[in-house]
Amino acid sequence: MRRLPPLTAIEAFVAVARLGSVKAAAQELALSAPALSRRVQTLERFLDRPLFDRRHQAMVPNADGERLLAQIAPVLDQLSDAVESMTSAAEVLRLRLGVLPLFASQRLFPRLTELRNAHPEIHLDIDTAAHGVTRLGEGLDAVIALARDIDPALYARRLDRNMVYVIGSRSLIERPDPIVRPQQLATLTALVHREMPDTFTAWRTAAGLHDIEPAAVDHFDSGALMLEAAAQGLGVAFMHESHFQDAADPRLVRLFEIEVVSPYSYWFVCRPRALQMKQVRLFRDWLIGALGSETV
Repeated sequence: MRRLPPLTAIEAFVAVARLGSVKAAAQELALSAPALSRRVQTLERFLDRPLFDRRHQAMVPNADGERLLAQIAPVLDQLSDAVESMTSAAEVLRLRLGVLPLFASQRLFPRLTELRNAHPEIHLDIDTAAHGVTRLGEGLDAVIALARDIDPALYARRLDRNMVYVIGSRSLIERPDPIVRPQQLATLTALVHREMPDTFTAWRTAAGLHDIEPAAVDHFDSGALMLEAAAQGLGVAFMHESHFQDAADPRLVRLFEIEVVSPYSYWFVCRPRALQMKQVRLFRDWLIGALGSETV
């Protein structure tokens, strides 16, 4: 039988290649940085070739490293899953997931049957409280977050890019003096989500309407309540195109055909170490397959 390199060396190589730094990989594997570096060097000596381009505070796989990673990482994941399935006392894999209520109701829950059919062993504990990213590792395994960007120390996959829409009641365009010009915002209340505080400013700046000020700005911590407030004519909501489209509420209309890219996106986020958990990996892969993802 052909001799193989130590499994610990392979594990160290995959961790560094995926995370891009010895420090992050060492934290993931609960090793010191020197110990992890020695394991990577063991694999490089075994193969008699370097696997990384070593840069300042970064380790980037070279062509040989990329080729090895593509071939060996899925096998290592399968091995980990096989061992986990043999050593687990129960079939249930529980994932503690943080997610904002509007995303949960509009985009996640309509597809949970698909998740259950694909992975009946996964059960979700749903947490809809705010600031989920700060609670990773302390009550939450993973989060679907709404943010401009994510701390590079965390693992993150962008799930979408969106446009900022000005969403209001249909009555605003059907009344005798319809709201058809952005300047008329001066007579209206702007509704802004606390997780997206810069939507109005971003929309105004991108639209080149720097001098427009709404009559007032009301803040919400619930996207669903923002949409309802807009539908009742209590103000106009600065939200995402997907929020408007998924709501499919005939009481609501988009005001002003101005194309403005949102500074915010939905992200799948977890600590790098959480990717060792089978339920985190399975849910991530299912979520990306169901909703799409953009590599960042």
